[in-house]
Amino acid sequence: MKKFWLASTAAAALIGGSADAADMAVPGPVYRPLPVVTYFTWSGCYVGGNAGGLWARTDWTDQIPGDPSFGADFGRQTVDGGLGGGQVGCNYQLGGWVLGLQGDYDWSQAGGSSVNIVFPSLSDQSNVRSLWSLTGRVGYAWDRFLLYGKAGGAWERSDYNILRPGAFPIALTAETRGGWTMGIGGEYAFLDWLTGFVEYDYYNFGTNTNTFICPSTPPTCGFVSATAPINVTISANVLKAGLNFKFGPTAPLLARY
Repeated sequence: MKKFWLASTAAAALIGGSADAADMAVPGPVYRPLPVVTYFTWSGCYVGGNAGGLWARTDWTDQIPGDPSFGADFGRQTVDGGLGGGQVGCNYQLGGWVLGLQGDYDWSQAGGSSVNIVFPSLSDQSNVRSLWSLTGRVGYAWDRFLLYGKAGGAWERSDYNILRPGAFPIALTAETRGGWTMGIGGEYAFLDWLTGFVEYDYYNFGTNTNTFICPSTPPTCGFVSATAPINVTISANVLKAGLNFKFGPTAPLLARY
């Protein structure tokens, strides 16, 4: 009986020790919060301002009926100057891609003149007064940096003068015409509500016939009539920088765990 009691006590001690060892060897699960990395979202609308420079080229061609120089090249002007204005638009981000629509308007004081090739006593002057456009944008974002391209319709307002050396214009006209534009730019979000961009745009407005008016009789502009139809071809390059104030979501668009 004594031997049985000793054997039972030893077995109980052995079983209890094994259970304690098992409890120590297999701890319970430990839960910790996973780290979250957040990313800036370009979704939302914005309004802002810009400033920069404009460089344009205008080509004039004689279209005056009955003029011996009909069809002749009057010459080319290099038009340059500053511009400034504003823009408004909206973006929507899908993953890294950003789709948008933007409208902008810029005032300009760009001008240039050249000696008329056919009538050397005259000078031809071109002035670009304003540019505006409505474009679609497609870009790709690396968090707070966005690289984008844009394309769409464009319009411009210009005036043209025919001058005698040291005199007031003796023939003049003005026009608004449409065309197209395309460009590329980069934009960076300094804050969730403030971004800055640098952008290059090319504008092409094709060729349009403009009727210059020589107000005096007989005409003093050197042409055969008081009205002088002249073809003017315009293309322009714009480099500008600006700021945008963003409205809309400020919560992160993307998250990784």
